[in-house]
Amino acid sequence: MKIYTRKGDDGTTGLLFGGRVRKDDSAPEAYGAVDEAQAALGVARAETGEGSELDRLLVRLERDLWVAMAELATAPDNRQKLDPGVSLVTQEMVDGLEPIIDDLTTRFEAPTEFVVPGQNRLSAQLDVARTTVRKAERRAIVAASDGSYVVPYLNRLSDLLWTMARWQEGQFMPARER
Repeated sequence: MKIYTRKGDDGTTGLLFGGRVRKDDSAPEAYGAVDEAQAALGVARAETGEGSELDRLLVRLERDLWVAMAELATAPDNRQKLDPGVSLVTQEMVDGLEPIIDDLTTRFEAPTEFVVPGQNRLSAQLDVARTTVRKAERRAIVAASDGSYVVPYLNRLSDLLWTMARWQEGQFMPARER
């Protein structure tokens, strides 16, 4: 199998379950931004220990982003073909992020002023991932179908990434600064 098809040479791209749109259409803009966010999570994950709590969490989030990309890559008239939790973001996916945020916030002292990213490499990468998710959220607002949970999921994910970055700052803070 060849990686190239030449079908997109005309400036269009195929959608899940059929149809083609221009590559600058809101759908490819949105799922492309989510793809970028997934890659940013991967960069952060590369700094974690394989099999660690953070590694497992980031893998889960990266897989959730596949679901968001599938939904965003589907034309509204094919939405009924989407499978909840597989190619359609669900309310349960959104709600499932909140207990993680709540748990992680018990593991560090909340900042009392604006955060300056970069205390350590991993927290900085999580902050980059957070801002990338925020961009994806802005793109998804235009592309998501009515009733979609993609935007709420991305909104909650950015909150989680902020929390994860603060947690990781606390993990690596020298003892005298804790």
